[in-house]
Amino acid sequence: MHPVIKTSLPLLLAVAAASQFVAQSVHAATPALPARQADIDAIVREISPKRIQAYIDKLVSFGTRHTMSETESNTRGIGAARRWIKAEMERCGAGKLDVQFDSHIHPVANRITRPTEIVNVVATLPGTQPASRERYYVVSGHYDSRVTDVMNYTADAPGANDDASGTAAVIELACVMSRHKFDASLVFMTVAAEEQGLYGAANVAQGAKAKGMNIAGMLNNDIIGSSHDENGKLNNREVRLFAEGVPPLKETTPELRTLLTTGGENDSITRQLARHVKETGERYVPDFKVSIIYRRDRYLRGGDHSPFLDAGYAAVRFTEPAEDFNHQHQDLRTENGKKIGDLIEYVDADYVARVARVNAASLASLALAPAAPQEVKVKTSALDNGTQLVWRANSEPDLAGYRIVWRDTTAAEWQASKLVGNVTEARLDMSKDNVLFGVQAVDKDGNVSPASYPFPQR
Repeated sequence: MHPVIKTSLPLLLAVAAASQFVAQSVHAATPALPARQADIDAIVREISPKRIQAYIDKLVSFGTRHTMSETESNTRGIGAARRWIKAEMERCGAGKLDVQFDSHIHPVANRITRPTEIVNVVATLPGTQPASRERYYVVSGHYDSRVTDVMNYTADAPGANDDASGTAAVIELACVMSRHKFDASLVFMTVAAEEQGLYGAANVAQGAKAKGMNIAGMLNNDIIGSSHDENGKLNNREVRLFAEGVPPLKETTPELRTLLTTGGENDSITRQLARHVKETGERYVPDFKVSIIYRRDRYLRGGDHSPFLDAGYAAVRFTEPAEDFNHQHQDLRTENGKKIGDLIEYVDADYVARVARVNAASLASLALAPAAPQEVKVKTSALDNGTQLVWRANSEPDLAGYRIVWRDTTAAEWQASKLVGNVTEARLDMSKDNVLFGVQAVDKDGNVSPASYPFPQR
């Protein structure tokens, strides 16, 4: 990409709309959109490893944060932890963040021996644009912890990496981003009962679905603290991003069947979100790789993005490149001279900050950009070798126009794109049978939405 002056973007879009676009190759040059936004750069710079380290230290100091642990003490247990998290986000986001406890009593279950209050701490930064305010982006980490026996709620369970690292990142994001304004609304969420069955996140996801909330994307940060694998090998320049493709539904919906029959199995809303996060994160965090993993999560494991996926929302999970299982879900002990347990000395705050910066850039870009275009269709009534795309107009007042992106059917990421102006229909002299297309909305500052996959229109 080649940077241009922001005010030139509407002119570029107008020119694009006035001229017919003829694409000879899937590898055509990308358009000249601004490579970076000054506001997003400023947010990324503000993320502090020092503050993140202090947050992790404080969370570990509560001894255990097991979901069924002490709730009355001010110094030990999950009750003290959640009250401190709430107070910290209220302090740093004073006047900007709406910080609330979200709680419910969960009945006895496989990993809960008594009715237990599950309490999430949820901080909302309302969007400033009326047309976008009801569009939400959620970022999450779980603050509960555990040892080897998931039912042991009295033993010390520092949970420094799993998941004080993710919780600290969310607190830092809330504090930094509350000093800025965004078109859409942001939700910074630290949840409980992840280790007992994802109950905290599930309560939020199910409640959002019942209310018909427009959650346009959810980023889950779980185990993002270690830059070393079990052999001590350093990798502090990469994070995994788990992104589900085809959801594992008991019954296939008509929309899902169409996605599959048109070869769009890698173009689910979650995969589109993941592409956007990778592109944005790598743009604003130099020399750092976001590796998209085409799976919901690791083998036979889950995280707090899963209930959002089950509710039909786009949701992804950040996790370090290689987990060290000696420092995860373990009783604190020493074996053969080696420390076992999720201890703070095995967490790299600089690495957590890099992952937090990817989150910050992605969230800011999403919340500043227009919504992804809706009702995107590819006309199939005529038998020809071109592609006619149509979509419903966006409602944002700062909308500049649209960009069409495409890639080979075997490619993971978008390879080329073209600005087509503030229109709701565009033709490309390229066969719809040979490539995969998407349509993105672009605002006057060059902020770009995730892509929307076109479904056939007969």
